[in-house]
Amino acid sequence: MRERLRAYVEKGRAIGFGEAKEEPIIAVKPEKTRIRALKGLRSCDVHYMAVDCSTRTLRRANNWGIYLLRVSSAMVKERSVEWDFEERMFTLVGEAYVRRKLLQDARLELESEMALRLTGDAGDQTYLLLDGASYFGGERKFRVSLYERCQKNHIRLLTISKQSPTLRDEKGRDFAAAACALAEDSIWVYHPVIKANPHEHLYGDVSVVKLSGESPRVFRCDVMDYLTDQPIDELLSPLTAISEDPRCIGYPVVLWLAHDFSAPSESQLLNYYDIAEAKLGDAGILDVLRREELSSNFADELHGNRYAFNREWIDYA
Repeated sequence: MRERLRAYVEKGRAIGFGEAKEEPIIAVKPEKTRIRALKGLRSCDVHYMAVDCSTRTLRRANNWGIYLLRVSSAMVKERSVEWDFEERMFTLVGEAYVRRKLLQDARLELESEMALRLTGDAGDQTYLLLDGASYFGGERKFRVSLYERCQKNHIRLLTISKQSPTLRDEKGRDFAAAACALAEDSIWVYHPVIKANPHEHLYGDVSVVKLSGESPRVFRCDVMDYLTDQPIDELLSPLTAISEDPRCIGYPVVLWLAHDFSAPSESQLLNYYDIAEAKLGDAGILDVLRREELSSNFADELHGNRYAFNREWIDYA
């Protein structure tokens, strides 16, 4: 943090720094014949694991930001829950939209590291759920080594996205909503939207799932290509057993728990804020950076937000 921000204060930064590539658009026409019913299960004798990472802004200005990344894991088997977390501070220089993409890269790296630790002793009765799409290898993608570990150990690796704006029908509308309009069953899977293509970093078949008859929500679910030699409905039906929790009905609770555990408390955020202020003061650059903060945060103060982390989350990086 001190080195990056001291270099910024003393040397400035290059204009147009760090262009960020967007996730490719997937646009296809929905076909009713690709929808299959799932079997609703009350319980299942398998081990579910999930990883997620949150980003909170500690301090920011127009050209830089200091962030707290907290990656967490959740492990659920029947009613037993275990969890773990790790926190790191992260500093970036650049425009806000570039910082958002670089933070995404950092989150995926931390999630990959934690998932690799989780899968060390896991076997074929384990589901590993990641938040996002099944892009592996390179910038803003999960590690290929995680995919290879799961394939070797026969772990059922799935990626489930909270939202998927790049998944569209042939007219550019939301694909998940279009598939839902075609479905006749209360729980179902649409598979595949498109097939896996490792040459384009897409390691899973893109699918859409509805996991609870009590919820209208549908989600993108990418199924790793090494899992598609078995019936897709049999593979995904065990997810229905963990998608009836009233806190997140229709969404796998193990992913919800990982997301919930990744949220730091306000006291933790204030502690990291004070640590950053002390380190920047010791480096002799706090006054310069504080003036830049004041130049950019008046709108926040008008809305009653004293600290950058009071205004949520990554959209305001």
